[in-house]
Amino acid sequence: MSGLATLLALADSRLPTGGHVHSGGVEEAVARGLVTDVVTLRAFLVRRIRTSGLVTASVAAAVHGGALSAARGDLETDARTPSPAARAASRAQGRGLVRLARRVWPDGDWESVGVKPHLAVAAGAVGAASGLVPEQTALSVVYTTMTGSATAAQRLLALDPGDVAALTFELSPLCEVTAADAAKELADLSDPLLDVLAQRHAGRDRPLFAS
Repeated sequence: MSGLATLLALADSRLPTGGHVHSGGVEEAVARGLVTDVVTLRAFLVRRIRTSGLVTASVAAAVHGGALSAARGDLETDARTPSPAARAASRAQGRGLVRLARRVWPDGDWESVGVKPHLAVAAGAVGAASGLVPEQTALSVVYTTMTGSATAAQRLLALDPGDVAALTFELSPLCEVTAADAAKELADLSDPLLDVLAQRHAGRDRPLFAS
């Protein structure tokens, strides 16, 4: 499998890692009236790409390139994720990705990654095992950060799929720039709004999404 084909596969929303049950805060943002249409969705996605997307991708790239061990990557992610609910969501998605990776790349060193690593750590280990370069790993993380939330908003608000798809195309250059920045060094940004949304969502009665 070529690097490009692997990158496309990792960015595919059909990948069975459990990401489809996570909205990245969009469900709570919709409930609070912060995201109501394509315009407000765009603002939310830009914010998410530039903060949590950048941070997660930077840890993934560092794990991929060997600058961070899996254990250290977990600690660095914990330090950059104030919300316990967001940490739990990250580890749930990381567990799903590692479970898939064990089947696709059975010769990989998955024992050092652990059973339930953060998504960033799992993505970094998968990138290394699959033959991608760190910037490609970062791009897959940033891109799926965007599309996961975009797809959730489309379902929650019954938005025109064409409008949402056009929005993701529009924001793709931002994803590329963000991935390039993430591959250079660890980012330590935090977004209090996303942390608050994650915690409030955890207390919701019968949410449609896990996060």
